[in-house]
Amino acid sequence: MTKPILLSTPHMGDRELEFVKEAFDTNWIAPIGPHVDAFEQEFCQVVGARHAAAVSSGTAALHLALRLIGVESGDEVFCSSFTFIATASPITYLGAKPVFIDSDRTSWNMNPDLLREALERRARSGKLPKAVVLVHLYGQSADIDPIVAACSAYQVPLIEDAAESLGAIYKGRSPGTFGCIGIYSFNGNKIITTSGGGMLVADDSQLVSKARFLATQARDPAPHYQHSEIGYNYRLSNVLAGIGRGQLRVLGDRVAARRHNFEVYQQALGSLPGIEFMPEATFGRATRWLTCLTINPITFGADREQVRLALAKQQIEARPVWKPLHLQPVFANCECIGGAIAEDLFKWGLCLPSGSNLTIEDLERVIQAIAEIHQRTVQTHAN
Repeated sequence: MTKPILLSTPHMGDRELEFVKEAFDTNWIAPIGPHVDAFEQEFCQVVGARHAAAVSSGTAALHLALRLIGVESGDEVFCSSFTFIATASPITYLGAKPVFIDSDRTSWNMNPDLLREALERRARSGKLPKAVVLVHLYGQSADIDPIVAACSAYQVPLIEDAAESLGAIYKGRSPGTFGCIGIYSFNGNKIITTSGGGMLVADDSQLVSKARFLATQARDPAPHYQHSEIGYNYRLSNVLAGIGRGQLRVLGDRVAARRHNFEVYQQALGSLPGIEFMPEATFGRATRWLTCLTINPITFGADREQVRLALAKQQIEARPVWKPLHLQPVFANCECIGGAIAEDLFKWGLCLPSGSNLTIEDLERVIQAIAEIHQRTVQTHAN
């Protein structure tokens, strides 16, 4: 039977099981515990943040971040359009409405010029958004400096969704540490994983303390269970935090492996007509969490979906890039500023298998399959 090659699978190191065993041996199974505290501290050291709160998912972290800065029903929140729905869903949890911003072609992330112009227009009309949620997509940072400058000029809080970019670099710093709050994800397909989990980081200790409070059902300091406001069951378990501690120790190796995957793909497929790989912006270093490319069907001979289905027949998992949120039925009534670039990327974009545990044989199998698709179309047109 042909071995399936999946898009991005968990890749464990040598230390995770030791930390999990320690949690079992000490019976620290429930949320909170020494691994949670240590994971938060070690994560801060890795990304250069001052304070962190470990929670159950990146979505939970983003929900907390929006609440911490006071997003309420009726507010507008500017948000990247080219991203997974979890970036925008928490905006709606609070009764607010997302306004989507298109990408640039340099990084595939939010276009700083469009954001600045949109903020200028909103300022003139007296309707500034309550926040901006900036995504760092597929392991690559957005161009953060002009986005920070635009938000600062109008005193609009910036939240960074760095769920896909842990290990990336922007001008020597980690994406997720430039805004007032950053969030990360440790979902099973991410560059490191805790099975499920997330992290909220900020330089403001009071914000992070409030995040922990809200994430533990907003329990007041009393011997009995007393609650003066509504909270959530969002804290990460001590067991999963142990996995995270082990995964942090191999983050550099995982980044190197995924960048190697990209280089192998690019060298082998980059010369094929119609193939263009996601660019690496000059302002940073991407992790290549997923290797993404676009396929021009006119010059390649097959479109993105034909390639995806042909790979699937060979037990190779590939996925279209994110469908822009402004095209999602659930957000049909939301405003989008721009949109053409994100739409083009979705129309032509494909994510290839990118796990850090792929073998060279796996990569060669994917490469051969794509090359054969192109060759068959060339032969068909020749005949």
